[in-house]
Amino acid sequence: MEKNSIEFLKSLIGAMSPSGFEEDAAKLWKGYVSKFVDNVTGDVHGNSIGVINPDGRPRVMLSGHIDEIGYMIKYINKNGYLFFATIGGIDIHIMPGERVLIKGNKGKVLGVIGRAPIHTLEKEERERLAKIDELFIDIGVKDKKEAEKLVSIGDPAVPAVSFEELHKDRVIARGFDDRAGAFVVAETLRLCSNKKMNASVYGVATVQEEVGLRGAKTSAFRVSPDVGIAIDVTFATDYPKTKKEKIGDINIGKGPVIARGPNINPKVFNMLVETAKAEKIPHQIEGIPRGTGTDANVIQLTKEGVATGLVSIPNRYMHTPIELVSTEDLINASKLLAAFIKRLSKKTDFIPF
Repeated sequence: MEKNSIEFLKSLIGAMSPSGFEEDAAKLWKGYVSKFVDNVTGDVHGNSIGVINPDGRPRVMLSGHIDEIGYMIKYINKNGYLFFATIGGIDIHIMPGERVLIKGNKGKVLGVIGRAPIHTLEKEERERLAKIDELFIDIGVKDKKEAEKLVSIGDPAVPAVSFEELHKDRVIARGFDDRAGAFVVAETLRLCSNKKMNASVYGVATVQEEVGLRGAKTSAFRVSPDVGIAIDVTFATDYPKTKKEKIGDINIGKGPVIARGPNINPKVFNMLVETAKAEKIPHQIEGIPRGTGTDANVIQLTKEGVATGLVSIPNRYMHTPIELVSTEDLINASKLLAAFIKRLSKKTDFIPF
């Protein structure tokens, strides 16, 4: 991966971006893509949109959501302990003992999610899953008054972990779901900026996907694309105890995953596969027999309908603080999308039959 690209990825992952609080990551994304697009804008919802060749046809929308899961402060007790709810879906198994960063009114505040030690728990308490209202965040203050100087009700929080490189192209961090997708959108715009194209390309870093695909709905209405491709993560199944029979055979490092099913326009699917083969880009296929649970859901149903595709990045340990992806998969997803866009012409027809 190019030096500027990997530095951007690290910065994007490092930004706090829980649903509804995406501003830090959005500013980074806009600043990066502004170097190679014709125009970059935002909207009242918080979506960021970079445009190349705005008068071209067909109009292509690439969507990668920039929000991540997280926590929100709901209550501060008299001793200064913070009680919280989740933003998006988080496995409660991983919460106790987790370090978190809170976006407070005077900057970031470090805290830890605490619960009673195992020594003091009754047998029944040790054997069952903790309830979220039994957990709390400790920021090291003495009382509520001191806590309120640092944090407020409604402040968001995320796990306090950083981007780390494992072996070769494997990297871990929180929030690759789906800043990996937002990164691929940005990189595809960069690759497209040096190509002659018939299509116009609208790259969108969407918001609030984790709480209902909300940003994709509003931005797709605004862009009104002919073709819309969501870029998200999908479940890797190449580690112990996964259910390949149910999920499919998806491997880290074997290329982007092209979805097939009722949420996907068959001609878009076929063209993505043909492009991957022609460009010798490694790729995988995932069958999804219903809505995909991604931005593709709402893009497909925009206005009178959009020819929709989904390209995903294999991801281990999704919705944990140590999501694992391959940088090679990110690079290949960007190459695939740029090559797909280059093949489009005004005569490209996506009516399936």
